[in-house]
Amino acid sequence: MYRYETHMHTAPVSRCARATVRENLEFYKSLGYDGVFITNHFLRGNINIERALPYAERLAFYFSDYEEALALAEEIGIKVFLGVEITVTDGTDFLIFGLGREWYFEHPEIEAMKASELLSALCDAGALVVQAHPFRQAAYIDHIHLFPDRTEAVEVYNACRTELENTMAELYAESYGFARTAGTDNHVAGARTTLGGMEFNTPLHCEADFVTRVRSGEGQIFRLELDSEG
Repeated sequence: MYRYETHMHTAPVSRCARATVRENLEFYKSLGYDGVFITNHFLRGNINIERALPYAERLAFYFSDYEEALALAEEIGIKVFLGVEITVTDGTDFLIFGLGREWYFEHPEIEAMKASELLSALCDAGALVVQAHPFRQAAYIDHIHLFPDRTEAVEVYNACRTELENTMAELYAESYGFARTAGTDNHVAGARTTLGGMEFNTPLHCEADFVTRVRSGEGQIFRLELDSEG
C-alpha cells in the first residue's frame, strides 16, 4: 500500500506550524510514506504575512513552502502534492485539491467572496472541496458551520480531533453521501505521535489522480500510533 499525508502545515507559511518543510518531508519519509500534501492556511487563514500586502505578493509567499518542498522531494525521496486549506468563516476550513498555483494567481476576486460564493467558485473550477474537521470545537469557534450543498467530501478522521468530533464527521458524510478523506493536520512533524491519512494500492501520479480516486471511493483511511520514540 502507498501511504499519503493529506493535511499538513509547514513553517514559515502557516503561522501555527512548528516544523519546517524539510523536517516534515524527512519525518514522513522515515515512516515509509510515498507522499505528502502540503495544505497550508490560505490568505484568509493563519498565514505568516501581512494582509495589507498586494495579493500577488502574499500568494507568492504562500506557495514558497510548496516550492521548497518540490525542490527537496527528489533529494529526500518522497513525492509532494499541492493542497490548500481555505478558511471561509472563523474556524470553518476546507481542504481544496486539484487546482494549480496558476488558478489562484488568476482569480484574486476570491478574496472578496463570501463563504457560499467562494465554495461555489471552487466547485465550478473543478476542485475537490473537502470540509476539514467539520465538527471541531474550540474556544475561538463561536459555532459550527456546515455547507452541505457546496461540499463534495468530508475529512472523517483528523488525528488532532476528538473521537466524538471524528464520529460526527463520519455520520455527516454517511448521511449526505459525501466522499471521505483522512489526515493528521500535522503542525509539528515528528513531535506528533498520532497520525492519519489515505492509502492506495497503486501510487498517486498527481493531484488530479488523487481527486479522481477520492471521488470514486478508492483508497482507504488509516490511523497510525507511534511510540514515544517515533
